Amino acid sequence: MAAELLRALPCACASLRRAARAVTRSYEEALRGTGLKPTQFTLLQALELLGPSSQRAIGRLLALESTTLTRTLGPLERAGWIRGGAVSDRREVRWALTPAGRRRLDRARPAWDRAQASLRARLGAAPWARLSRDLAAVAAAARVG
Repeated sequence: MAAELLRALPCACASLRRAARAVTRSYEEALRGTGLKPTQFTLLQALELLGPSSQRAIGRLLALESTTLTRTLGPLERAGWIRGGAVSDRREVRWALTPAGRRRLDRARPAWDRAQASLRARLGAAPWARLSRDLAAVAAAARVG
């Protein structure tokens, strides 16, 4: 466990946002030099996990609103790391990881893994596993709609 604990906040939203900002900063530092930001790495990783998927499915997995997701997908598509393809319903786009996107993800993965290992080591194995389960439960409980 970290040597210095932060003061508990009275609000789940503030506590989660503070934790997210701190974790994001450590992953940004780890990914420096890879050409990817944590949001981009996460999206490429989600497409690797899901396979070709609709924007709705990606948004549901990552709990992202369509507008936010669109802002992240655009630069990845322009970089050639993902490709959007039409399906039978022309209003829907099916996004897929390209070979270039897979290579970019694979090159950045060691940096990501180091950030994961560092945080896991500082937390400890049991708290890490509990955190993963608890965050999934929080996201499900807070889901609107």
